[in-house]
Amino acid sequence: MRAAVVGKPIAHSLSPVLHNAGYAAAGLTGWSYTRFECAADELAALVAGLGPEWAGLSVTMPGKEAALAVADEVSPVAAAVGAANTLVRRPDGTWYADNTDVAGMVEVLTGAGVGRGATVTVLGAGGTARAALAAAARLGAAGVTVVARRPEAVTELEPVARAVGVALAGAPWPAAPTLVDADVVVSTVPRGVADPLAGGLRWRSGTVCFDALYDPWPTPLAASAAAAGCPVVSGLDLLLAQAVGQFEQFTGVPAPRGAMAVALAAAGRP
Repeated sequence: MRAAVVGKPIAHSLSPVLHNAGYAAAGLTGWSYTRFECAADELAALVAGLGPEWAGLSVTMPGKEAALAVADEVSPVAAAVGAANTLVRRPDGTWYADNTDVAGMVEVLTGAGVGRGATVTVLGAGGTARAALAAAARLGAAGVTVVARRPEAVTELEPVARAVGVALAGAPWPAAPTLVDADVVVSTVPRGVADPLAGGLRWRSGTVCFDALYDPWPTPLAASAAAAGCPVVSGLDLLLAQAVGQFEQFTGVPAPRGAMAVALAAAGRP
């Protein structure tokens, strides 16, 4: 059986390290996991060409919204956020879309001490930001401010906020330095986009910085937060948390989380 991660760019992805370590630890000797460079508009053709040996795909940027369109069935959480990071092939050959990012974000933020009533600032308004809104709702956040480079991107998130039940406010990108005094700052933007912000930020003690990137690490944003004494959560933490759910949906067996964590730490930490 086979599985893979798809996205563009994808060469940096450590998902193969995670999943292949899991297969080995679980004794799934006939399983393999690889990666495909795939833009959003190429996803449908890629999925259509996969044979019955394919159990599933992990979907990363920029294909999380496109993943919904190729699925025959969509989980309630993926439908609510309008994005999927997981495509599972059913025994009858149909495809099921899910979003394990949401549960993964809840797990890592809870582990960082985020509780009910937190204020949340999200940098970016793409597929990962959609999951961040749902995670904030599950955590009982007081509200979420989305800082976007395109004003219309915030408008596109309003149905998501209504569906998951969280108060949403928008802010223009130049306002980002004034919005890091929230209880949680989640960066969902692509590599390099938030780098120019790092030098001018005044972090509040106790703010949790969660940067969904992990290559390179630390990002300038995360480094500035750490220098200010703030708790920092990395994309590696999220990668592991969301991969556990994917592994179990692909294989039907419990994920050997410990072995996956060890492999990820060896491959991903400087």
